[in-house]
Amino acid sequence: MKQIIVILSLFAFGHLAAAQDTLRLTLDEAVALARKQSPQAVAARHQYRAAYWNWRSFKADYLPSLTFSSNSQLNRSISPVTLPDGTDSFVHRNQLLNDGSMTINQNIAPLGGSVFVQSGLQRLDIFSENQYSFKSTPVVVGYSQNLFGYNYLKWNKRIEPVRYSTAQKHYAETLELVASEAAMKFFQLATAQSNLRSANYNYANADTLYTYAKGRYEIGTITENEMLQLEINYLSEQTNRLNARIEMDDRIQDLRSFLGITENMEMVAEVSEAVPHFTVPVDDALQLARQNSPDMELLALQKLQSESAVAYAKASRGFKADLYMQFGLSQTDRSFANVYHNPLNQQLASLGIRIPILDWGVGRGRVEVAKSNLEKVKIDIAQARTDFDSNVIKLVKQFNLQADKVAIAQKTSVRAARRNDVAYRLYLLGKSTVLDLNAATAEKDRSQRDYIRELQNYWSLYYGLRSITGWDFEKNSPILNVSVQKIEYRCQKTEDNFYSLIK
Repeated sequence: MKQIIVILSLFAFGHLAAAQDTLRLTLDEAVALARKQSPQAVAARHQYRAAYWNWRSFKADYLPSLTFSSNSQLNRSISPVTLPDGTDSFVHRNQLLNDGSMTINQNIAPLGGSVFVQSGLQRLDIFSENQYSFKSTPVVVGYSQNLFGYNYLKWNKRIEPVRYSTAQKHYAETLELVASEAAMKFFQLATAQSNLRSANYNYANADTLYTYAKGRYEIGTITENEMLQLEINYLSEQTNRLNARIEMDDRIQDLRSFLGITENMEMVAEVSEAVPHFTVPVDDALQLARQNSPDMELLALQKLQSESAVAYAKASRGFKADLYMQFGLSQTDRSFANVYHNPLNQQLASLGIRIPILDWGVGRGRVEVAKSNLEKVKIDIAQARTDFDSNVIKLVKQFNLQADKVAIAQKTSVRAARRNDVAYRLYLLGKSTVLDLNAATAEKDRSQRDYIRELQNYWSLYYGLRSITGWDFEKNSPILNVSVQKIEYRCQKTEDNFYSLIK
């Protein structure tokens, strides 16, 4: 329901922007737009769709397949044939061979072989003799397998689920990283807007003080040095105001490009001072990160792939044998009506072997290289897990402190603004120096920037924590099951539409 409200709000803001050429965005709206239409989010969705269809293709390897094949061959040539007495003679051929077959094939994952059932029919037309005949194979059952080779079906059954799980978690992580980057660009724009407001405010004060100082200088109540200092302040604030406007235009363009907004419009970042207050348990975050982070899945995938490489190297090195067996029925006749009567048995079995006798250590070398790579991967995985845990712990501790830092920065900003107002009035009353006023103004501007930066850090840590743990600690729920299910639903709908067409 909340997502629907956000989307409706975005449409409302869109119509408002069309009327006023200004788009006012809150952080939640900017994040929603980024997840929906930013180039990074769109690319992530397409990448996940590709992973989904790769997963469906993998699953199809373990399901029965039905194939129809047909072939037509016209032969009009003069070819040598061997006669019954052993002599050769050239014979003119003018014939057409048509055949068709239906085959059901099923891969056997534990064995690495495949079994098939086939039925077919052939027709041979001999034009020179104006006759034709048929050959039927009502049923043929066969099995083929590499007896001691690399069983890719077994290894894929271990690797592909991990690969698909990695793709799901990577998609979830990417959307959170997109949200984090959107928050960063949002607060960069907010900082630029704050700088422009401060520059306009400071310029107005500097203009007032400069005008006031000229009158006091004429009656001799201030020195020329102080007069020149106020004029320098006035000119500096003019430059600061121009630079602040340029910076804000750049930030607007940057955020607009990131959000995928093509219209040339003004944008206003509406910053909310409220931030969620909750504490994340370190142990819970660490457990969720190990469970939901794509980095952990990627490490497991690397280990499986290295183990698969060792198995492949061992299988390629030693004894090899290929087995093929076929049993079926067959019959031939010049009449189609009789071609399926009293079919005859047919059997075919073949066993091919290959034994390497001397390869100068090539096979052994490949096995040792694969083993060394596997050991290196294990060491890298152990180190990566240690670094990963350290990063999660550090991130959680920083986040748990960041809300307090935001509150302190906000209070400092309010006090600095108050101090600047006091310093301004004291200077007008002649009870303060221009140096005190400049220091108060600089402190006001700096504290406001620091406050916005602390807000930016909070939301960066917030979305970073969500991306690495795959968990919404504010609502205590997983974050992207719905998004993943939406993509899978659309892919399934596309597949259903395809099947409805071919039916």
